[in-house]
Order: sequence, then C-alpha cells, then structure tokens
Amino acid sequence: MNDTVVLHADATPSAAALLLRPWCAKDVAALVEVFRDPVLRQWTSSVVENEADAARWVRGQERGWSAGERFGFAVLETRSGPADGQLVGHVVLKEAVTGRPSAEVGYWTAAHARGRGVAPRALEALSGWAFDALGADGLERLELLHQVDNPASCRVAHKSGYDLDRVLPAAPPSFPREGHLHIRRRGD
Repeated sequence: MNDTVVLHADATPSAAALLLRPWCAKDVAALVEVFRDPVLRQWTSSVVENEADAARWVRGQERGWSAGERFGFAVLETRSGPADGQLVGHVVLKEAVTGRPSAEVGYWTAAHARGRGVAPRALEALSGWAFDALGADGLERLELLHQVDNPASCRVAHKSGYDLDRVLPAAPPSFPREGHLHIRRRGD
C-alpha cells in the first residue's frame, strides 16, 4: 500500500460528500484549529497545541503509511469538487500487519462537523477499504475501542456495523476508565 489511496463517502440529503486521503503538510493549520476543541482533547491522547505539534503529528501519520502498518486519513467535506475541502475528521487503521487476523480502527470528528454523520460514513469507507485491501492477507476483523463514558463513540460504532463484544477493564494511563470493545467481521 502507498499514500495514493483516496476513499470517498457519498453525500447524503443533509451532508456533503467526504474525501478521505492521507494526511499531508498542507493540513497543519487546519489540524491546529480542530485541536482547540476541548471535547476532542478529552477523547484523544494526541497533543496538538501549535503548528510544530501539528507538523510532528502529520509526520507521524506519514511514517505509519511508510511502515505499512498504520493508515491515517484526513477526512474532508467536499462541497464543490474533490480538489477543495474542509477538514472535518480523521479515521485510522492501526496495527494492520500481514497475517494478523485483526486490526484496530479509530476516528475523531471536528467540533464544527459533529451531528452530520461524518464519523460513521468515514468509518464505513475505511472499513470497506481495509477488508478489500487486507482481506487476502488474513484480515478477518476490525476492532474499535472507546471509553464507556463516550456515548457518541458507541453510537458511531453501532451505526457502522461494529457490534459490542465486551467491556474491557481500565488500563491507566492510556485508558483510565473501562472501555467497550466493538468488532466488525469481514463479510458483515
């Protein structure tokens, strides 16, 4: 796989189409703006305070693509064409290793885009791509984890076909509270 992967999610009657593409340097300023949201900061372990932090974060996403085991996508809302778009979120496929039967997905939505179905549509596009691209290499299931006190993530999981598998114990400091493990299997 390489960084030329571009995914799409169709427009709905109430929301613009989405374009998912690998992160790049031109996303730095928008990323800083998105990370000013205290709600986003509550649910992510990433720290993006300024353009230097954002540039490091983007380079980390690029390294994941180069290593072939972490595939992060900037999610852009496209209103007038694929060349332009406003940053509305992020989806990522983590721990995608050839021969491993599972990988993890993650996501966040910018504050200005919440409530418009961005995360479920982007996650659906990512999930389909992951199974298509890695199914022949042994990928059988995708795992989605979130803290139990994050009901918005639970709704996204259900809307995206990820069934609740079990409650996981807290694992501080990364996961200070219990969590939900949701699973989607290839073919579901």
